[in-house]
Amino acid sequence: MKPGLLGAVSVALLLTYGAANAQTVKGSDMATQNAVADYNAGNFGAARSEFLRAAKKGSRLAEFNYAMMLVNGEGGPADVPEGKKWLRKAADANMTQAQFVYGKMFDDGQFVDRDPAEAHRWFLRAANQGHVQAELALANQFLDGRGTPRDNAQAFAWYKKAAEGGDMTAQYVAGSFYERGGDGVQKNINVARAYYAAAAAQGDPAAKLKYQQLSAELSHEQPQ
Repeated sequence: MKPGLLGAVSVALLLTYGAANAQTVKGSDMATQNAVADYNAGNFGAARSEFLRAAKKGSRLAEFNYAMMLVNGEGGPADVPEGKKWLRKAADANMTQAQFVYGKMFDDGQFVDRDPAEAHRWFLRAANQGHVQAELALANQFLDGRGTPRDNAQAFAWYKKAAEGGDMTAQYVAGSFYERGGDGVQKNINVARAYYAAAAAQGDPAAKLKYQQLSAELSHEQPQ
């Protein structure tokens, strides 16, 4: 199996997602709950079978988790084509995590031909529903002009959304936009400092340094 994002995305990462989204949990049944318990206990074979049963009944959470187990080769041999089929099914059912992962697959060219434009389409669907990782991915695409025309104003808008959603990287980048100004963003050192502080609080050493630098700059500007 290739290493990369899909290898790092597992069922465990979806447990919180499922619990936090009533529309996802509502579609799940006892088989999904049993599968989650078995997965957490390390009983991957049983979890895989239970996720398949629940997926066939239309549980989007089970569809995604079964797809990840197939792609990652957990609980049995890896089956990437079948995994992609179930991942697409969950994405088409409007599950934002599935949409993000499916888009990331195209953005990275992992298990599929690289297609940034297709990735952009899926990132946008997930981001429009508030998926923070998709918001960050979309911002990066707009900044780089990857899969969409380069648009720094759009990039900033999505970085800001992801920052407000708690993403550390987006907080740092949003801070840098406010620090320098331009691209439709009015320079504001105080706001930049606040974003750097938020990223620093999550352990970003570069953001901590920026916060300290701007704090010193602002203190020097204060009237004596």
